[in-house]
Formats: sequence, structure tokens, C-alpha cells
Amino acid sequence: MTQQLIYALPKAELHLHIEGTLEPELMFKLAQRNKIKIPFASPEEIKKAYDFHNLQSFLDIYYQGANVLQNSEDFFDLTWEYLRRVHQDNVKHVEIFFDPQTHTARGIPFETVITGIKQALDKAQREYKMSSYLILCFLRHLSEEEAFATLNQALPFKHWIKAVGLDSSEIGHPPQKFERVFKQAMQEGFLSVAHAGEEAPADYIWQALELLKVQRIDHGVQCINDDKLIDYLKDKQIPLTVCPLSNIKLKVFHSMQEHTLKKLLDKGLCITINSDDPAYFGGYINQNFQTAAENLHLTKAELITLAKNSFKASFLPEHEKTQHIEKINNLTLST
Repeated sequence: MTQQLIYALPKAELHLHIEGTLEPELMFKLAQRNKIKIPFASPEEIKKAYDFHNLQSFLDIYYQGANVLQNSEDFFDLTWEYLRRVHQDNVKHVEIFFDPQTHTARGIPFETVITGIKQALDKAQREYKMSSYLILCFLRHLSEEEAFATLNQALPFKHWIKAVGLDSSEIGHPPQKFERVFKQAMQEGFLSVAHAGEEAPADYIWQALELLKVQRIDHGVQCINDDKLIDYLKDKQIPLTVCPLSNIKLKVFHSMQEHTLKKLLDKGLCITINSDDPAYFGGYINQNFQTAAENLHLTKAELITLAKNSFKASFLPEHEKTQHIEKINNLTLST
């Protein structure tokens, strides 16, 4: 019954790295198509390499895998495979992260990256009526200067980009490092989000809120250690885009039973469920819902709240949020 409800609920996905949807089969296919050497003889070997003990060990293979992405067709194929997959999970709206620095550092033009992604998003709108926004993420392990350069590269495509974000290695790269970049981005009209409080302490979340002026916190699970922060997040209803399977795979929590998602939900925070890098972490959005529901004993009402939160936390216009939430209400009234 729980599984049926999860599949029936319309959902938005707000924390998804498009490079993190590169399934082993597609990685192998693109490597062959583009004549890129990778240290794996088959998709099965790639799958065996997806064994991580922390965020950095994941990022090492994540960036290596991205090398197979060479042209707009590759970025289209990558994005379309993700959209086709989550359409089956009844996802109606996506807000997708992309990491241009991962590609421009390899000599791939910014335009090549964003054009392929945008073409797939447009196709999903036509074929699935799935709406979407793009979020440009700065790699926090790189310099402020490099982030400014990436922002300048993005400006000719600003009509395609809704917001800027901050991802990659968290420890040792606090949000304050990018305060000036985010200020400039907001002056250009971009909204802002940031990864904070995944592995790093709650102070990183405060920095993202106070210095980067973010509208959403990506991950944010370490807020559980700061009562004042929890009260603030609840009072302001600042969303957290939580990624359960990712947190377990990267050892943020030792088991799903230890995950703080339900505790944060019980405290009245605006929690959403997302898949982060599903090709690497073992599940797309419905699998994240299902695993959390089973291990945290989420009720039907809580699953409905999480689905509604996904639209409330989105950057959609208010009338579109209302339409999606009304559909959830109509669905649940009839079940």
C-alpha cells in the first residue's frame, strides 16, 4: 500500500546533480562513442567501483566518470535518460544542478554543456508536461576567482538558469568563501541555494543563510545539532532538500534507521526527499521515499506532506505550486 501511494503521488525533485545520473551502461556507451579511455572493461566493473566511504571518495570517481561527456549530444542523452526514468516515478517538476566547471576545465565549452541539457528539458516539457529549472553550481573546492569566471560564462544563458548553488567537497570550504560571488549572482537576477550541513557542522548552514542569502539548504541534516537553527528553519520555513540514500552511502549516517529525516519532519521543518546522485547511490526519488518510509516508519500523512513540501519548496510560481498540491489533495481524498 505504501509503495502504491509513493508511485501515485506527484512529486518535484529539487536536489539532483545531472552528472550524478550517469549510469554505468551510459558511461560505457559514451566512452566507446567518444573513444575515451576509462579504467573499466564493462558496466559491471563500473558498478563494482561504486563503493564509497565518504564524500571525497565518491567525488573522485564522479569527476572521472564525467570525462566521457564530450559534446551536446552526450549531455542531451545524460539528461534525457534521467528525465525518462523519473517520469516513471511520477515526477512533475525538476530543478537540476549542473557543474559547468567539471567540464570547462576539460576544455568543453559552457555552451556545449548547457545546450544539451536544455534540449532534453524542453523535450520533457513537450512529451511529459514536466516543468524544469536549471541551477548552476559552483565547485567549492575551486577558487572564488574560478567561480566568478564561471558566472561570467553563464550570463549569455541567464534566461535558461534559475539559480546558482554550491556543491563538491564541503569540509574546509565554507560558504563564506563564495559570499562575493553569490552577491554578484543575485544582482544578475539569480536565486540561490547551497549545499551545507551534509558533513560539515551547522555553522555552515548559518553561513549559507546569512552570507549567501540562500532560499533553500541542500542536505542540511546537521542542523539537528543546533536547536536555535532548527527554530530558525522552522520559523522561516526554509526548505531542506534531504537525500536519504546518499547520506547512507556516504556514511553521513551509519544506517537509515539513524537518519534524522523523521525527527526534522516532526519538528515542523520543511523537509523534502530527493535522490542527489542516483546512479551512484542506488536509487531514484521513489526508491528514496520507499527506503525512508520502511526504515523510519513514515505514515501515509507524512509521505503526503513530503510530496507537498517538494512543490512548496520549489521555485515554481505560487499558482503552479497550488495546482500541484491540489492534485495531491484530490488523489489522497480518493484513496
